[in-house]
Amino acid sequence: MLELRRDGVRLVVDPEGGGRIVSLTVDGLRLLRTPDDEPGGTHWGSFVMAPWAGRTRHGCFTFEGGEHQLEINAGAHSIHGTVRQQPWTVEDADPQRLRLTCGFGPKWPFAGWAEQVIAVHGDRVELELSLHASDGPMPAVGGWHPWWQRRLAPNGPEAELDLPAASMYVRDAEGIAVADTVSPPPPGPWDDCFTGLSGPPVLRWPGELEVAMESDCPCVVVYDEPAHAICVEPQSGPPDALNHHPDRAEPGRPLVVHSTWRFRT
Repeated sequence: MLELRRDGVRLVVDPEGGGRIVSLTVDGLRLLRTPDDEPGGTHWGSFVMAPWAGRTRHGCFTFEGGEHQLEINAGAHSIHGTVRQQPWTVEDADPQRLRLTCGFGPKWPFAGWAEQVIAVHGDRVELELSLHASDGPMPAVGGWHPWWQRRLAPNGPEAELDLPAASMYVRDAEGIAVADTVSPPPPGPWDDCFTGLSGPPVLRWPGELEVAMESDCPCVVVYDEPAHAICVEPQSGPPDALNHHPDRAEPGRPLVVHSTWRFRT
């Protein structure tokens, strides 16, 4: 485990455990769920989704005329990429900043790697994710999957989400987002992808703290069905983007996305 600190912000990362952010504490408030909240489970912390994010329908996609099959690991589909299940290499580290890399591995049909940079400041955490191709062009979709606490204390206020999104991708009978969108988005609960953001989503615990989740990603998935957590996931494309219009990474031209978690009291 590696710890980053700055003023009242403390963040712990597990390079061996998928490069996952294990915990985030701001002024003594624990914002993310931790392994203690779900022993043996995976619904905690924050992990990188790469080289694709969300579900890929039946794990199948075509790129430049070639058909590819991914591992099926979410019902009938493939979900959240490969790097969340692999150890990451620490390339640089100091008390406020960490840079890690991870190869995509044999479960992705293209050679390449991901790099993430995590930097802690007194009022924010800055995240950068880049997806690199080694041998030739490849499709690429990246993002982050944080598990925010529904309550910061057992008797504390429940989190409220301000989501300034103009539209939401429609899901079909298989629960997969399609190219069509609906405007304005219907009320939750959600396990859905939103776009047309006019500002950052803001998660607030009234009277305690709020987090503005700034990003240059055009999409954000919100999963607020669980009673214990809210996931707000910036993504460079919607779920099943590998079958629609994914971004490309090429040697020397990675896909790069950013997100900042900005704290306000």
